[in-house]
Amino acid sequence: MVRAPALFISHGSPMFALEPGQAGAALRALGERVGRPSAVLVVSPHWMTPGLRVTASALPDTIHDFGGFPPELYRLQYTVPGHPALANEIAGLLHAQGLPAQLDPLRGLDHGAWVPLLHLYSQRDVPVIQLSLPQALDAHAAYRLGLALAPLRDHDVMLIGSGSLTHNLHEVFRGKDVDGAYAHEFAHWARAAVQGREVDALLDYRRRAPHAERAHPTEEHFLPLLVALGASTSDDTVSVIDGGISDGVMSMDGFVWEAA
Repeated sequence: MVRAPALFISHGSPMFALEPGQAGAALRALGERVGRPSAVLVVSPHWMTPGLRVTASALPDTIHDFGGFPPELYRLQYTVPGHPALANEIAGLLHAQGLPAQLDPLRGLDHGAWVPLLHLYSQRDVPVIQLSLPQALDAHAAYRLGLALAPLRDHDVMLIGSGSLTHNLHEVFRGKDVDGAYAHEFAHWARAAVQGREVDALLDYRRRAPHAERAHPTEEHFLPLLVALGASTSDDTVSVIDGGISDGVMSMDGFVWEAA
């Protein structure tokens, strides 16, 4: 069996669902190229819990975990099957590696999961499971979590870390008076580090990357990249999802690791 890909996707604003732009087109093309896995496991910063939790609903709800957007956004539903049996296997896999995880039969999919999947798999025919991010997670722990999840790829489960390559909402809300050059510089650094598989540099990005604390005042939207990196292998090929810049300072770039 061919190893399923690992992805990092920048999910941007919830309006990404209605305004796909360059990144949405790139995700649609990617979904067509890589085909449909047996299931998708998503890690998103919009579900953070004291410990690991795994969605175990057979039909997860679409969570509209945001406010102040147009009514049509709240009418969108990403109705896909869950996979309770696989959720139980994932919890067992994590537990065996010293990472206990609880099943959550009620939790649905937040916008960090369903919005990018709306573009990646618009036909809604791939089962989706979401894994929470522990609140105490740091860069090294995120990478170790990815390592623990990596065996799922050999069982045709696509792993997606959904976050944002840059994420400074204060500057997004300030609008057009913000100089976005720093976001381009940070995204350029991250792209080179990922393509060069500079794991140590990426884990130490707060010190090594230009404008790291400005690009990520808090870490939760960068950590899914490190989860996806941990789930990749040195013999994977890596390619860039060229998503451009949204709102002047939000890099929509992502990455795909695939078996060579």
